[in-house]
Amino acid sequence: MQQHLKALLSTIFRTSMVGYCLLVLQGCSSKAEKEKTVTPLVSTVTVDTTSVTTELEFSGMLEGISNIEIRPQAEGYLEKIFVDEGAYVRKGQPLFLINDTPYSEKLNQSTASLQTALANREKARIEATRIQKLVDGKVVSDVQLKNAQAELSAANSAVRQAEAAKKSAAISKGFTLIKAPVNGYVGKLPYRVGSLVGHNEPEPLSVVSDINTMYAYFSMSEEAFLQFKQQYPGKTIEEKIKRIPSVRLMLPDNSVYDEQGKVDIVQGQFDKSTGSITFRASFPNSGGLLRSGNTGKIIMSQYNKNVIQIPQSATYELQNKVMAYVVEKNNKLKSVSLKIGQKTALNYIISEGLKPGDILVSKGLERLHEGIQVKVSK
Repeated sequence: MQQHLKALLSTIFRTSMVGYCLLVLQGCSSKAEKEKTVTPLVSTVTVDTTSVTTELEFSGMLEGISNIEIRPQAEGYLEKIFVDEGAYVRKGQPLFLINDTPYSEKLNQSTASLQTALANREKARIEATRIQKLVDGKVVSDVQLKNAQAELSAANSAVRQAEAAKKSAAISKGFTLIKAPVNGYVGKLPYRVGSLVGHNEPEPLSVVSDINTMYAYFSMSEEAFLQFKQQYPGKTIEEKIKRIPSVRLMLPDNSVYDEQGKVDIVQGQFDKSTGSITFRASFPNSGGLLRSGNTGKIIMSQYNKNVIQIPQSATYELQNKVMAYVVEKNNKLKSVSLKIGQKTALNYIISEGLKPGDILVSKGLERLHEGIQVKVSK
């Protein structure tokens, strides 16, 4: 009897355990199935066109309005240097003095030659006057008068020649004192007092940079240049340039230069090696903050009409491509590759990949993947 009872209890226990396990398995299966069928809720925006002003940045190199090499027009030993590197000089201010002794001697010689020529001319004039009186009195023949007049003409030519020689000698002597051709800053001084300098030296004595106005040269790609031509009205490039608004200059420390500049010229052709064309903008520099050789970024505003603009947060990167999710009619996600036309701090302007009316997922992209079905947040 007891054995029969034990067998009955054992059977009941096993049956209960099997039932419990089946219930647990069923619950887990239901939970997994429930999780599997949850439809993600996503935020979306409808793609449309808009007009927006963006800022384009171009790397640029700065140069003074003139960078004049100071080269000697006289040969000799450098006797004095009146300025130091980096000094500001005004037009006409002395910079260098070349020993002028040989030139002074030549000037003295030419002065003496001129005095001799003047004396000879005076002598010839007196003689011609005397002969003229004798001819008038019919004392001598006209032949003697013609000879005297020829001597006077030759004496006049000798005077002019001597005057030219003296002027040339004075100019040559003047070349020994080298003055600043413009207002500006003195560059490197590669020569020292005592150096022999002349016409054929590889380096100039220095460079004086007029930086009251600075030129910023920057390059624009062929694509950007086409956009520029399409944006501004005008039949010629010159007419279009006149319509470009003022540009700004960002310095290497990311600060923006106080003065605004104006684009005033563009080169006539593209550089084949870089595929770009060079523009020039002019910036006032009365304070002298900018120097030749400085670098910076030219900031140019551009008005974009009827373009597609989306938040950068609505995109993701895949294999160096910018991608986005578009909700199709069946509420399934489609991954699309985007071509970026321009970039602002927070947005992209899309040139390819989206069209007006597309439903774009705007948030929570990290938990999504192509092909899944989503629920669009109202």
